[in-house]
Amino acid sequence: MELKSVAMRIPEGCNFILGQAHFIKTVEDLYEIMIGISSQVKFGIAFCEASGACLIRTTGSDRSLQDIANQNAQAIAAGHSFVILLKEGYPINFLNAIKQCPEVCTIYCATANPVEVIVAQTQQGRSILGVVDGFVPRGLETSSDVTARQELMRQIGYKH
Repeated sequence: MELKSVAMRIPEGCNFILGQAHFIKTVEDLYEIMIGISSQVKFGIAFCEASGACLIRTTGSDRSLQDIANQNAQAIAAGHSFVILLKEGYPINFLNAIKQCPEVCTIYCATANPVEVIVAQTQQGRSILGVVDGFVPRGLETSSDVTARQELMRQIGYKH
């Protein structure tokens, strides 16, 4: 078995969701979820099929994000994994619906941070072991950090 770290390409101003699913219709169901929640969101989806033709299935509302999602999926190349890149929307607005999708088994991360996917290569194929999401903590939150965090949540409308 060989372990690899695969860096994801996440364009400036975009968020990235990585998950595992189990069925060919995943790509269509994820598309419907994204559009159903926001007709304004720009996104690209790529799904690595793990049986049958074993194709990378793609869709989206933005061709450039769809192409980058496809490149990320090709780099991961782990069966039944999916990548969503989104712009003009945040994962928090989509995650519950994505988790409720009958085919979705797990979500590895949802972030705007740099991401490395840890992949195991065997004779049969590839598996996602986990992700490196962002950076190592630099210290403990101070009282002024708490105040800044609380103010930010109110500024962007997530707290009253």
